[in-house]
Amino acid sequence: MRSTFERLLLACVAFHAAATACGGGEPSDDHGNGGGAGDGEIGGSSVGGSAGDGGKGGTAGTGGTEGGEGGETAGTGQGGSATGGEAGRGEAGDGSGATGGTSGRGFVWDLPAGFPTPVVPPDNRMTNEKVELGRHLFYDTRLSGNETQACASCHRQELAFTDGAATATGSTGEAHPRNSMTLTNVAYASTLAWGNPLLFSLEAQAMVPMFGTEPVELGLNGMEDELLDRLRAVPKYQELFEAAYDDDDPFTLVNVVRAIGSFGRTLISGNAPFDRYQAGDQDAISESAKRGFAMTLTEKFECFHCHNGFNMQDAVNFVGKGFVESLFHNTALYNIDGMGAYPAPNTGIMEVTQDPADMGRFRAPTLRNVTVTAPYMHDGSIQTLDEVLDHYAAGGRTIPTGQPNAGVGSANPHKSIFMVGFELSAQERADLLAFLESLTDEDFLTNPKFSNPWPEQ
Repeated sequence: MRSTFERLLLACVAFHAAATACGGGEPSDDHGNGGGAGDGEIGGSSVGGSAGDGGKGGTAGTGGTEGGEGGETAGTGQGGSATGGEAGRGEAGDGSGATGGTSGRGFVWDLPAGFPTPVVPPDNRMTNEKVELGRHLFYDTRLSGNETQACASCHRQELAFTDGAATATGSTGEAHPRNSMTLTNVAYASTLAWGNPLLFSLEAQAMVPMFGTEPVELGLNGMEDELLDRLRAVPKYQELFEAAYDDDDPFTLVNVVRAIGSFGRTLISGNAPFDRYQAGDQDAISESAKRGFAMTLTEKFECFHCHNGFNMQDAVNFVGKGFVESLFHNTALYNIDGMGAYPAPNTGIMEVTQDPADMGRFRAPTLRNVTVTAPYMHDGSIQTLDEVLDHYAAGGRTIPTGQPNAGVGSANPHKSIFMVGFELSAQERADLLAFLESLTDEDFLTNPKFSNPWPEQ
């Protein structure tokens, strides 16, 4: 018999597979579709888009629900009200609304200039009430079995929603094999998790730490009813759940993960000094940072293959995107057997696909706020950005004989074609680091809209 977690996750994955199938396919390789300029990080909302992503009166999006429910899903559409109203099935909405546009119940996207609208699942339109409920849930230790951890325990705002540890530790003390991922602009990434090509929505992802057992994170498996009873007993939640949902009994697991997903989609960062420079303020960043940015666009360094566009990330999704890539890369971090092996259990998407060619392939991270998200790589095994540059300059990391996981990464037969190595002068190193520093968004790291609403926790 499947656990509640397994049943909810399978239902969520099945829904997104059916409603947003276009662009899923097999994970892309490095030949012409990006490469090894990053070691993986995080993903985002569903492939293809929410209903109504595909124009006037046509079928919704690239595989969304029938006929343009987009007005109701999220967005005014063309001829639709904020809650769907007159758009109905005729003039399909444009997904989640244009920049600054509305969604359900008066929600307005607060997007930086030049940022596209995030995709929103058709069954979870954005509302202010759900976002506020999700913020409270995100920071609440009641969402762990022993009430010692919250989502925010591994995703701290001042660290761009990472935790500063090499790998995470769950609520029961179990050590995790992977580094806690940044939630910076998570709404835009095309898949979620370091190495799962099948996880598309924030709602499905939220269930993994809550109910997963390998490893135990929040440790709620088998405690579903107890969790809901805990929440019902809090007067603030009586207010928040009733405001967010019209259900007779709004206290359901589905509503919990929908609210957390809604809050996650608001974690948008786009006011770093580099953004102000891009908007025309030539004094926003140093001359060194400008040179560093120019270096990332060259074939010598190859950074742009995996770190590009408004999110400094290769695989993104947004309203109107069209084909959505699912990209994973082997950056030659390990080669423990001389044939390309990575240490278990961190074998990349091979863990899911069972294809030996996928050994060591992980998601590429956004570079936004990268200076506050150390340590780096999927297992937190590189401590500083200086060392990250050394890794790429060498075309792969060498771990000397006698040390754990020894091997010559640059000789990994599965490594990305863009892991070619390069010479790096002291000035070039300083320029690259200055550019990376210019991507730090202090407003994002301190915005009270994203902060802990529970003064006692």
